[in-house]
Amino acid sequence: MTTANQDSSTYLILDSANTPLAHGKMETPPGSKPMRMLVLEAKVDDVMEHEEVNLIGMGSSDLPMRCRVLRQRGDRVLLEKLGTLDGELRRNLRVPVQFDTFLYPLDGAWTGRRNARSLDLSCGGIAFLAEDGLELHDRAEIVVVPTENPVLLRCEVLRKQEREGGPFFYATKFVDMCEDEEVAVREAVFSLQLQSSPRKPSANSQEVRK
Repeated sequence: MTTANQDSSTYLILDSANTPLAHGKMETPPGSKPMRMLVLEAKVDDVMEHEEVNLIGMGSSDLPMRCRVLRQRGDRVLLEKLGTLDGELRRNLRVPVQFDTFLYPLDGAWTGRRNARSLDLSCGGIAFLAEDGLELHDRAEIVVVPTENPVLLRCEVLRKQEREGGPFFYATKFVDMCEDEEVAVREAVFSLQLQSSPRKPSANSQEVRK
């Protein structure tokens, strides 16, 4: 599994409405004047359509930041930091994703495993459908599949809703995560965000600046 240190320079680049645009590799210390970032996946033109972007780092040490796009040099952009953003932005990035998975008990509420189907995934938690058996604040382990390698994560039930004629809806938060687990989920969420987010015109869009 990739470690957090290896990914500390990797960022998700979003527009001002927090729609993902691209991944980038920071090549200067965060906050440098200016910062230089290599835009990956041949998406530099997408970034250059915006006057301002938000950056969310793969590592957990730096707060997300708002930046002004200054100019382009090939696949690299120069950025000016305008300010920091709420640290919860990273945890709250949520992407719809469905996959079949399994739940395992932590609180002794049942034995064995139970089937579940995910609805969405964020860096901070997962929502899924499953049969009755979990109550508020119960904890369970769930297999998260969209990561590079499936990981078994601990989650706590924050909300439970009965659905007519079907399984229960559960909204949960991840708990007791190690740094490698956080990075694995972050990588999956960032990649899924880019895959699922349609291009939207930006109010700040302008002609490419070089």
